[in-house]
Amino acid sequence: MAQTAPGPTSGQDTLRSHSNSPTYADSLAFALTSHPFQPNPKKAGLYSSIIPGLGQFYNRQYWKIPIIYAGIAVAGYYITKNLNDYQSYRLAYIGRINNPYPTDKYVTTYPDINQLQQLQNDSKKYLDMTVLFTGLGYPLQVLDAVTSAHLANFDISRDISMHVYPQVTPNGAGLGLVFNY
Repeated sequence: MAQTAPGPTSGQDTLRSHSNSPTYADSLAFALTSHPFQPNPKKAGLYSSIIPGLGQFYNRQYWKIPIIYAGIAVAGYYITKNLNDYQSYRLAYIGRINNPYPTDKYVTTYPDINQLQQLQNDSKKYLDMTVLFTGLGYPLQVLDAVTSAHLANFDISRDISMHVYPQVTPNGAGLGLVFNY
């Protein structure tokens, strides 16, 4: 009588035969063990560049999101304030150039046209700096998301330490530093 190899044609259950193999058991144990979340830095950067704070949300650093949006709100406030000041001083300055008897709201506060011109220039400078710093803040939050994703599971061993001990030498007393790594 001819023997057949065990398999699906011989009536043997294939799932049961695979469950006894060491490769299947190892992969199943690997899948069931919990591993720390390791975010993908490219995804974190992409998410954060699409919507500010989304990369930090992906990295599970929820506490950074209010800081980002507070920065956006402060930047928006100062951009609006500096733009309104600049436009107001500019209109008053142009009105004084063309009119020997000005009636703008700064007549009593700043009677000299040079003071008004200086205020206009200062407001323009503040507006430009606010826009520049706001523009620099956007890539910084993207860089923060990418860096945090890279360092999410950075392992610092417990044996890395520094201790300060008192030390007596022939020259006198002092402090000694001991580094363990």
